[in-house]
Amino acid sequence: MAEGNDYPGIPRWVKISWLVVSLLLLLAAIIVAFDIGGPHGPGRHMSPNSEMPPAGDGP
Repeated sequence: MAEGNDYPGIPRWVKISWLVVSLLLLLAAIIVAFDIGGPHGPGRHMSPNSEMPPAGDGP
């Protein structure tokens, strides 16, 4: 008598979730490795002629 398999395997939603997460991690690694996106930091969103205020100056 052949035994039946009570556990059919990994559910489809788990496989798809793993695939999506893997692709997002790969995309993030490519972006970091090839420095896509330009320079980052507080000066990125300021006009070229403006200066950052000294640290510690606040109300």
